[in-house]
Amino acid sequence: MARIVVPGELLAGSPQRIEFAYVENGRTYSSVLGLFDEANPRVIPLEGPYMPAQYDIIVGIVNEVKFAGYNIDINSPYRGFLSAKDSRYEHKLGDVISAKIVEVDEVKNVDLEGARSLKDGEIIEISPAKIPRVIGKKNSMLDMIRDATKSEIFVGKNGRIWILGGNSALAVRTILKVEKEAHTTGLTERISDFLKQEVSK
Repeated sequence: MARIVVPGELLAGSPQRIEFAYVENGRTYSSVLGLFDEANPRVIPLEGPYMPAQYDIIVGIVNEVKFAGYNIDINSPYRGFLSAKDSRYEHKLGDVISAKIVEVDEVKNVDLEGARSLKDGEIIEISPAKIPRVIGKKNSMLDMIRDATKSEIFVGKNGRIWILGGNSALAVRTILKVEKEAHTTGLTERISDFLKQEVSK
């Protein structure tokens, strides 16, 4: 079962290679506020900006159109670039897209490909660190929200979520509830009860 850890909290009495952790004097400590899964040693951060990583699927917004391609706001201190030759469609300023990060270099230039327009719908932003909780194990949380609301929902690893159709207001409320309670145990069951209650109204 996962437990909440704070920066500097002991995770293991031996040196271990765990992301968002550091080793000191032969012991492993958390470097962030997060959830520590002891069964499958890993730390899931509960706060912090989105740091782009190769192969992440993100939801971006076109914020500059150039001859060679597009600068994309990826909800990060760094911006993405989508080459015109890697894009099957023309995009306009303000367009919302989904895309895959293909490369992040040492100075955090972020190259994107496979862009797809996300038309209409609405965008909400949550802490990128809470995205794994919105998705759930094997997509369980996300599938539950989709089934109950009948909304199309596309989740970007960068904390942006696109929602279209169905009971989108309930989808938004549910996702924000997951974000708020991400650090708690028994979350899936509580969200399931919440959705059943809301749908039956």
